[in-house]
Amino acid sequence: MRKIIISNLSSLDGFLAGPKGEIDWFAWNDEMAQYSKGLIGSIDMIMFGRVTYELMASYWPTAGPTTDEPVIIEAMNNLPKIVFSRTLEKAAWKNTTLVKEARKEDILEMKRRPGKDIVIYGSGSLVSQFTDWGLIDDYRIFVNPVILADGKPHFKGLKDMVKLDLLEAKAFYSGVVLLHYQPASAK
Repeated sequence: MRKIIISNLSSLDGFLAGPKGEIDWFAWNDEMAQYSKGLIGSIDMIMFGRVTYELMASYWPTAGPTTDEPVIIEAMNNLPKIVFSRTLEKAAWKNTTLVKEARKEDILEMKRRPGKDIVIYGSGSLVSQFTDWGLIDDYRIFVNPVILADGKPHFKGLKDMVKLDLLEAKAFYSGVVLLHYQPASAK
């Protein structure tokens, strides 16, 4: 069965964006790009909530190899993408399907289909909903060396505690630390 992987950058105090959606505090460098290339090579679908989708769709179609890794640009623009949104009227970014409502049964069916894993970038509301449904198989949180004091949390409104097992902790020379977890029940 395919896995759903969360790959998100975080502040030390647990925010994925500032209070107005700011992400200018992300630490990014070649070492993290290499790690991301490995992840992107293991997936064949990307999922987003509306806010993250709009941010990504405004950036990746015009990204250039002088600022970003060509392999990542290619994947972001060409892999199939799903955006979950009740308010978007259309999804114009190449290979994107608009889904008006996330349904647990539909997501389980996607996981059962043959193929590589699926990744969710950003998308705090979607991540929270999928976590509540027990659909996340792999959490990869890149903790950045910054305290925002306020912002958009990774997990909001969860119904229950979710216990996790640490699979890996990796320090990058930028000061970012990857914390890689799976649900405790997955062992």
